[in-house]
Amino acid sequence: MDATTNPVFCTIVPPHVFDRLIEAEDPALARIARRTFVADAAQRTERRLTTVLGAEPAAPPAGAAADQPRRTVYDAQHSTTLPGRRVRGEGEPPVQDATVNRAYSGLGATFELYLQAYGRHSIDGNGMPLDATVHFDNSYNNAFWNGTRMVFGDGDGQIFLDFTLPVDVIGHELTHGVTQHSANLTYFGQPGALNESMSDVFGSLVKQYALDQDAHQADWLIGAGLLAPGVHGDALRSMKAPGTAYDDAVLGKDPQPATMDQYVTTGRDNGGVHINSGIPNHAFYLVADALGGKAWEHAGQIWYDVLTGGRLGSQAMFKDFAGLTVTAARDRYGDGAETQAVLKAWSQVGVPAS
Repeated sequence: MDATTNPVFCTIVPPHVFDRLIEAEDPALARIARRTFVADAAQRTERRLTTVLGAEPAAPPAGAAADQPRRTVYDAQHSTTLPGRRVRGEGEPPVQDATVNRAYSGLGATFELYLQAYGRHSIDGNGMPLDATVHFDNSYNNAFWNGTRMVFGDGDGQIFLDFTLPVDVIGHELTHGVTQHSANLTYFGQPGALNESMSDVFGSLVKQYALDQDAHQADWLIGAGLLAPGVHGDALRSMKAPGTAYDDAVLGKDPQPATMDQYVTTGRDNGGVHINSGIPNHAFYLVADALGGKAWEHAGQIWYDVLTGGRLGSQAMFKDFAGLTVTAARDRYGDGAETQAVLKAWSQVGVPAS
């Protein structure tokens, strides 16, 4: 592992959701929420220990093609022991387990976006193997990146379904690895919200690329199809309209703000990283919507240039990131439509970009 990186434990479902579920009137839901919360805490502790003690980097196999993914999917068999039993490797045919096959495909879809759109060879830019573990724990209501691999729960079937179902969840979590190996944004406060936003942006672009959608065809939802039938909501987050993804008697209401006027100051969730990410998320949506076409081409290229360009500090605030996107747009596209769209978007969400 690169000594300059600081791997963090990042989940797709934020803590404020579990705060609500733990207080649910249904004791079964509350019990599952507590179990997921405990499992997350154990994995977070393991991540910190690995960071302190160090981890051996995975050696690429001899003769591996730099423009091909190297995927391996494991089955935890409902335990919390990682990585689990190897069930499918690169180039091997589909297996009977649909969850395994979705994980395999999602790893490939993420690899393809980064390679074809940005010339990036895997998560670290150097052909890093892509490992995933499915069937983690029992009724585990989350998916996470632990600094080295993707891990998926099956969901409880009452609130959440299988976490391999939305390909943008896979793209989201793997993008934490891209951030880890590039800007290495601190996972707290505004830098942490930017970290989460980068994952939502490129997670959404993975889905749009896989479906060949343009910016106006895309739903701009993160985790669509993840909520179980009966839950009143469409997804975990909306980039188009932050704060509207769900409004449910059990889950509560989506708390994301769309502008700085609604910025949430909190000590929970590492200073609100999953909440305030709605602001830069919305800025990206506004840029992509204004430009039209394939969002990964111009809007995504600007964001990728900033994320990987070496000028984005680990403690960057929203205004720092906004200013860099303006610079990146001008450097690549001059003072045309792209730069004007970026300036307008940040103005609309209340972040100074000069």
